[in-house]
Amino acid sequence: MSVDSGLPSSLPAFSPDPSEQGVVGELATMILAGFSRHFTLFREITREAHDNFVRGDWVASRQAAIRRISLYDDRVRETIQELRERFDQETLHAAPWQQVKFQYMGLLYRHRQPELAETFYNSVFVGLFERHFYNNDFIFVRPSMSTERLDSDDPVYRSFYPLREGWRATLQKILSISDIGLSFGDLRHDVRCITESIRRHTNLPRRLTQHFQIQMLRQPFYRNRSAYLVGRVINGPDRYPFILRIRRNQDGSAYVDRLISERDNVASLFTSARAYFLVDTEIPSAVIRFLLDFLPEKTAADLYTQIGFHKQGKAEFYRDFLDHLQRSSDAIETAPGSKGMVMVVFTLPSYPYVFKLIRDRFPPPKNTTRQKVIDRYHMVKQHDRVGRLSDAWEFSYTAFPVERFTDELLEELQTEAASQVSFEDNQLIIKHLFIERRLEPLNLYLERADEEGTRHALQDYGDAIHDIAAAGIFPGDLLTKNFGITSYGRVIFYDYDEIMPMDECHFRHIPPPRYPEDELAAEPWYSVGPNDIFPEEFAVFLFTDPRQRELFTRLHPELLDADYWQQLQGQLAEGQLPE
Repeated sequence: MSVDSGLPSSLPAFSPDPSEQGVVGELATMILAGFSRHFTLFREITREAHDNFVRGDWVASRQAAIRRISLYDDRVRETIQELRERFDQETLHAAPWQQVKFQYMGLLYRHRQPELAETFYNSVFVGLFERHFYNNDFIFVRPSMSTERLDSDDPVYRSFYPLREGWRATLQKILSISDIGLSFGDLRHDVRCITESIRRHTNLPRRLTQHFQIQMLRQPFYRNRSAYLVGRVINGPDRYPFILRIRRNQDGSAYVDRLISERDNVASLFTSARAYFLVDTEIPSAVIRFLLDFLPEKTAADLYTQIGFHKQGKAEFYRDFLDHLQRSSDAIETAPGSKGMVMVVFTLPSYPYVFKLIRDRFPPPKNTTRQKVIDRYHMVKQHDRVGRLSDAWEFSYTAFPVERFTDELLEELQTEAASQVSFEDNQLIIKHLFIERRLEPLNLYLERADEEGTRHALQDYGDAIHDIAAAGIFPGDLLTKNFGITSYGRVIFYDYDEIMPMDECHFRHIPPPRYPEDELAAEPWYSVGPNDIFPEEFAVFLFTDPRQRELFTRLHPELLDADYWQQLQGQLAEGQLPE
């Protein structure tokens, strides 16, 4: 995986001609000004979460999160347009871009978001020349600025010392100075509940070192109806998550809903299958370092994405993948699970992601197009994923070393997705693909699970269908092969080519047969529209194993009833948002 300039091979090298220096400086300054506009708007939208939480305006909070998703691409296009209006195409092509990059680096000295600004530069440069880039000196393939010690005058976190001040006084102080904009209705009760939770949670330390402390990020994290005070417990060399979820009462006061400190719950909180957090920070890299300290299973790519910096998440993933390719030798192969009719899915076994590209042709009964599939992935990105819909990074013109592919996978790619692949200098270039966290397909898990594991998986499978529907999406193809299960047992949906908004579905009861012969007929005795869905058929359609079918029916009988789905549609039409 590498990057190509996309510029003509005859692109002139840097010349110290004084007339070029003005162009170099102006190009660098204009691109950085574009980033500054973007980051200012990003923070303005993010800050709306605070006011929306104070007012209890959950619809506005969700709308702000959606607006923020498209903000980056809009500012990149705006900056490109400004450059084209300022300089003619010949000047842009002839500009010494390596020197522009060096000039840009100089502008980032003591900058508070250098890593984000470099990624913005890359996006502008790539878009400016309308090609994508492999191995060149004109963009930031690697970061040029270290963010290791970067922080603001006010550090991103505060430290508290329960052994010195007492647990109750410390917890009361943490809540009292939190900037959520609401007063706590019963602060003493909240502190009492937190201390009881601390006693119950065995993962928090029992023996405390002399310098034991709690460190809390200054700014709350907002998502949907909750504010989160995010912190960590420091006990000698050990780190533990310490997160307080805050909710709003009907009377406008706040209360602590729960302490989240168990690893699986914290991992679920920061999963890519949830909506992005809104957290206002001047120094994103400092927040990421703080989170990585107690979330070792997450990557910087995961966490930048989770706080809304999607392009930075992609950049971090790209660099990490380049490093992994250099350090590993296993083959890129077809991902485990049933082959999809819409996507070719492959993976590197030593790397926890899957790569998905759309096939050139879809066999019956699939009736869709490439653009419709892409649109559905975009729909999921802009939706509340409620912990059940896997997020994906979207990449264009991505290069992989040809020698790492198995022969079988190369043949499939050239046969099934020929329009999306090309070869260049011993690299396979994929024009467009999605990248997601790898999960164990639920159908494969059920084949090996014991009785207890099967029951848990089918319970969570039904819960996942409930949650996705409550968020306004019908998954479409409910087969277990389209769901995955995480290492901590959570079922997540990842196949989006048949999803549709709930308000477009027509849930029906199967009409009673007119004659006894109707039930034996090859065709149904009733008409079926394109969006008609008959929940009574789900159990038979989804499970060939009668034991699994019986268990699912017992665990989730409401999912097999059209009345349940119609009632849920009514609630969504009234604007009720999922918890």
